[in-house]
Amino acid sequence: MKKLQLIYVFLLLFPLSFVAQETAKDSVVDKPQRPAFESSYIIDTPTDVLPTKNTLEIQMGHRFGLVDGGTNDLIGFWAPSNIRIGLTYSVHDRVTLGFGTTKFDRLQDFNWKVAILRQTRSDKIPVNVTYFGNFTLDARGKENFLVDQHRYSNFHQLIISRRFNQNFSFQIAPSVSHYNLVPQRMQNDVVALSLGGRYKVSPQTAILVDYTHPFIHHLDGETLPMDPEDGFSLGVEFRTSSHAFQLFISSYNGIVPQKNIMFNQNNFFDGDFLIGFNITRLYNF
Repeated sequence: MKKLQLIYVFLLLFPLSFVAQETAKDSVVDKPQRPAFESSYIIDTPTDVLPTKNTLEIQMGHRFGLVDGGTNDLIGFWAPSNIRIGLTYSVHDRVTLGFGTTKFDRLQDFNWKVAILRQTRSDKIPVNVTYFGNFTLDARGKENFLVDQHRYSNFHQLIISRRFNQNFSFQIAPSVSHYNLVPQRMQNDVVALSLGGRYKVSPQTAILVDYTHPFIHHLDGETLPMDPEDGFSLGVEFRTSSHAFQLFISSYNGIVPQKNIMFNQNNFFDGDFLIGFNITRLYNF
């Protein structure tokens, strides 16, 4: 009789044990996938990366002059260089707030990033969707502006990224750039599309590619001299647990996204490129 009772108990508990194992297995599979990228920027374009809550990220970007600038400036090292120093703080695992200051035009940018969707390991959610935006103030002397509103610009970008495997990640990022003040006949708003890829060649080293195309349309169909050129960058990234160092060649020197997209006059494939680097450092609190 006792044996029969034990058999009944076993038959009752076995299905529950099986369901519990399946539930545990599903919960592991459906965890968020690791970020598609390992740095908050892929050269000049923001990525899906947001540090964990209460993390401070220090950012430094440096752009030398054009490699072939037409003067004896040692491949741009002696030419005027643009520099941006910034920081961002993660107020939530899915929200960061930041501020940066840039040398050219004395730009002061207030920025934010929000993770909307996260790719899951089961591919139930196949991509990451992240929103990045900024509000930027041109802090040059007031003699450069008729009214204070002419100092302002802003940028909005939707970043759609995917980690295809442990080595390769890709993102596509449409954006809108706006300047309150632009040269005559130039558009105040420019829509652009950025493509970025990262391929790991070793656990700490990866190859980076970044491309941005601004869509410019004039009512008369004419091409204007101030129309922006496409941006193209090629580089390498070295990563540790708290540092990321990117060394690259790029046609962009503005560093702040809307400055690059709306005013870039360098054509990479005509030889108009420069050497630059980005450094980020994470501090956890």
